[in-house]
Amino acid sequence: MSASYLPQIIDGDAPLFVISVAAQLAGMHPQTLRTYDRMGLVSPQRTVGRGRRYSPRDIAKLRLVQHLSQEEGVNLEGIRRILHLESELDDLRQQVHELTQLLSAARSAPPGPRVFTADPLGGVHIAGPRPRGPWSATKALPGRGG
Repeated sequence: MSASYLPQIIDGDAPLFVISVAAQLAGMHPQTLRTYDRMGLVSPQRTVGRGRRYSPRDIAKLRLVQHLSQEEGVNLEGIRRILHLESELDDLRQQVHELTQLLSAARSAPPGPRVFTADPLGGVHIAGPRPRGPWSATKALPGRGG
């Protein structure tokens, strides 16, 4: 089989691994993965039959948990807090990226009045008059619902 039949990019969130494979990849016992799932440290996706399916991102998180626990001496509550802060940081980085794109678009737009509006979910819209027509709004940033 040639390499052209292999996926070029693997989605980091794709639920690919059953618990035994995920445990082997993370260097842990499957029971440890079940415990971490119950604690909410790493929550894999579930199949229709409720089987756990771990993504490559879940495996990386499991390895981080193991490193923090065994190498750094962080307890599980500390690890939970670290993972929560990492998640918040990722969300904020994404928001900064979106705002940077919005600012770039606003700066490159022709001069004239600009009005920003927000929808009930927090999405930001740029509104302005069309050359010949009513006001229109284009979605600039998604809200919490999408």
